[in-house]
Amino acid sequence: MYAIIETGGKQVKCAVGEAIYIEKLDVEEGKKVVFDKVLLFSDESTYVGTPYVEGVTVEGKVAKQGKQKKIIVFHMKPKKKYRKKNGHRQPYTKIEITKIGL
Repeated sequence: MYAIIETGGKQVKCAVGEAIYIEKLDVEEGKKVVFDKVLLFSDESTYVGTPYVEGVTVEGKVAKQGKQKKIIVFHMKPKKKYRKKNGHRQPYTKIEITKIGL
């Protein structure tokens, strides 16, 4: 059994017992999260939403709030002595899926 949910402007496939990494949510660690924007739900049969499947929710528990590895953003204009170095760490939320159902 699995579902495809929409969160943070992205689509994520999830199944019970999996851990997914999504864009940061303002929820404390250990709290329950419910996703109701389910695009596709599959158990014995498959239900495809237009755009969302009615009555299906995905529940999970927030396991961790963190930041990804640092990426370096480097801008340079040749022959103009312009160089700019910047770093960025994207925040994320780790969710452990506990229940998918109607």
